[in-house]
Amino acid sequence: MEKKEPYATQEEYNKRVVKYSDTPLMQLNPGAKNYIVSSERMTVSFVTLEPNIRITPHRHEPEQIVIVNDGACDFMVDGKLYHLEEGDVLLIPSNVEHGNYSSDRGLRMIEVFSPPRADLVAEQKAVQKALKT
Repeated sequence: MEKKEPYATQEEYNKRVVKYSDTPLMQLNPGAKNYIVSSERMTVSFVTLEPNIRITPHRHEPEQIVIVNDGACDFMVDGKLYHLEEGDVLLIPSNVEHGNYSSDRGLRMIEVFSPPRADLVAEQKAVQKALKT
């Protein structure tokens, strides 16, 4: 197929494309590893949980979408458990208590937050600053 549009210049490419594996690997909870990518209006977290890890219930202002890529978990939202497996998408409203339990297979998921999670963005900036010193 012939493409009519020109390819982006390297400068344009660098402004729009991020390899999440080039961002600092962060451990926000024991047994959890995160790569964080943020824009003006959202934060995306690429998460890997070791098997049988509990993420303590918490709440935050941003709405959250969870996309399970691999493994399984029981996600608690507002006091109820939801069993999630590969391909499942979970919607979590603003300020609703939630947490999760990874299965014995572990879990790989993508979390999308809007508006951005200011705490995650600040933590990422602190890690980046520490790596530069």
